[in-house]
Order: sequence, then C-alpha cells, then structure tokens
Amino acid sequence: MPEVQHNTLPELVEAYWPVLAVAFTVSLLSTPLCRRFALARNIVDRPDDWLKPHKKPIPYLGGVAIYLGWAAGLTVAMVSFKGSQQSDSTFADVPTINMAKVAGVLLAGTLITLLGLVDDLRAISPKLKLAGSMLIALLLIGFGIGDDLLRVFSTAARVRFEAGETWVIYAYSLPVSVFIIVGACNATNLIDGLDGLCSGVLGIISTGFLLLAVFMHLHSRWAPEEAQRVVVSLSLLGAALGFLPFNRNPARIFMGDAGSMLLGLNAAILLLMFADERSLNWMMGALMVFGLPVADMVLTLARRWRAQRPLMIGDRSHFYDQLIDRGFSVRAVVRISYVTTGCFVIVGLLPIVLRTRYLFIAYGAFTALVMYVIHRFKMVRVDGPPAADRPAQ
Repeated sequence: MPEVQHNTLPELVEAYWPVLAVAFTVSLLSTPLCRRFALARNIVDRPDDWLKPHKKPIPYLGGVAIYLGWAAGLTVAMVSFKGSQQSDSTFADVPTINMAKVAGVLLAGTLITLLGLVDDLRAISPKLKLAGSMLIALLLIGFGIGDDLLRVFSTAARVRFEAGETWVIYAYSLPVSVFIIVGACNATNLIDGLDGLCSGVLGIISTGFLLLAVFMHLHSRWAPEEAQRVVVSLSLLGAALGFLPFNRNPARIFMGDAGSMLLGLNAAILLLMFADERSLNWMMGALMVFGLPVADMVLTLARRWRAQRPLMIGDRSHFYDQLIDRGFSVRAVVRISYVTTGCFVIVGLLPIVLRTRYLFIAYGAFTALVMYVIHRFKMVRVDGPPAADRPAQ
C-alpha cells in the first residue's frame, strides 16, 4: 500500500485562494449596488428610538450582497473541484468535493436568504419564519448534512449499531440537527443589532472554522469532507468581510434577516460538517468557536423568561444592549465583542493541542468563567418597566 502523502499549507493556499478572493470581491462590489437599489425603492430600516436607535433610515438588502458573494465562492469551488470522485480520495492530486452536498448547501442558503428577505420586506410572523427555517433544515439533512450526527456520540461512547439499526441513527440525529440549524440561524439573527457587529463577529468565527478545517486538511489528501469544510469557511469569510466596510459604524447599509440568517445557516452547516468527522473533540471545538452567538442567545432567552416576556419578541435583553445602556459607545461595544469572539475562537482551537479527555476540563472551566462574568456584571438581572409598558413591536 503506498505511503500517504499529506497536504502542505502552500498546496492548500494555491488550491483554495480563488474561493476566498471571489467571495470577497463579489460581496464587496455588490454591496453598494444593493444599497443604491434599496434607496431607489425605499427599502429602508426606520428608527424607533428603542430597538432601532439609529438616527436616520438605513437601506436594507445587504444580505443579498452577502448571499451573492457566498454563492459565488461556492460556485467557483463547484466548477474547480468537480473532478471525478475517486473511490480512494486519500490519494487524489487535487481537491474534490461531494457535488450533491455542496449543491444542497447552495440551495438551502438560497432558500434561507429568500425567507429572511421576505421578513425584511413584509415582516412575517416569528412562527412562520421558524417553520420555514425548520423545513430548510430538513432539506439540508436530506442532502446528507447532519443525518448521522448520533455517530459522533455513539463512537465516543463506543456504542455500535447493527446494519438493521440505521433508522435509530436517523431518528436521533434528525431532531438534534434541526435544533442546531434553527438555533444557529436565530443566534446570528439576535446579534445583528449594532453596526458591524454580526458581520464582524461572523468573520472572526469563520476564521476559527477555517483554522480548524485547515489543520484537519493538512492531515489528509484532498478528501471531499476536508475540502467542503474549507470551501464553506472561505465562502462565509469572504462574503462577511466584503460586506463589513459598508456596515461599520456609522453603517451605510444593513444586512437584515436575509444576511444574518444566511450567516447562521453556514455556521450550523460547518458545525455539522465537523461532526461528520465522527470525533467529538472537533465538534466541541467548532461549537466553542461559535460560542458568542450561543451565549448571547441563552442570555437573551433567560432574561426574557425571567421578565415573563414572549421569547420570540424582540427586546433589549442582549449583551450588547446592556453594554450600550451602561454608557459604552457603539464602536466600543463592537470592539469588545470582537475581542470576546476572538477569545472563544482561541479556546475553540484547543482540539489541535488537547485530547478529548482534557477538552472537557478546559471547556468546563471556560464555561464556568463565562457564567461568572455574566453573574458578576449582573447581565441576567431584570429591571425596567414590564413588557406591557414597552413600545409595540
């Protein structure tokens, strides 16, 4: 049997740089065009002095520009890496991807963008948006993304399934995968509340995903699973960074739900793609990389529950709202969020140097530290007027 030739970093850069370059360029060039179109059609987000404290109407449709950049990056990969799927891809000389899975990712991203765009333009009900997100999650699972999530945990527990027990894997994997996809879409949607916050945070998160994916890729030989993780990470990174210059404070355009839900969908896809490795430590690392949106979502839901407010109705429960209310400027809060995201990413990269048994200790300690900080700064405290006194949404 021939000796396995591992990839080198220069090989990866040479193979994949067009994906990042195209995603970034298309997003960068599309954003001002979407802004002009939105202004011409009066597609703007108007301030309300509470949830939307910006001084003047800001055009939407930034999510469309993010989508165009992201889709362009995936398309470049599909055209460049569509070579024959060898039976033993370990010895392939160029990247190959599973075309069906990447096509499923592209289709799901298109649908989630359309769902968010309809909400931006027509303000559909939270329940209808949730139902649409769940259907898109089921579509992704149908393309083989997250359909065997249970194997990550069963392998770690050394539990084996017989050939006739495949349905058990699907039965347990499906609800968990749907929960991850819908949860990630909502988590990124929730942090899209300040100029440059969501796009910058997801840019940092996608960098963390990319570093994990590249490390894993360096120990393989152009396997489709490795290539897909790198491609989605690069497309997400390029699209977010191309939009960010126009979204920084003071923002000239907003991404809206179309953009935030697309970014969240990609984060969920990458979480499930890392789970495909059937190694618990990589999925734990990826989840920690995405830790800031998750922490904000948990904090927000906890505050709403304590205040007896509807869980799916917007309010000022987010960590960034609390920082603004304590006197920090928008730019300062965004910088704090970037640094905090970077800390989550660094901790998320620990699987590179630690074995799974030590990861549980490290992640447990870091989670306890986050909970202490939340408690120390009283971020779960409920104060202010009751929900009935708040402005109508």
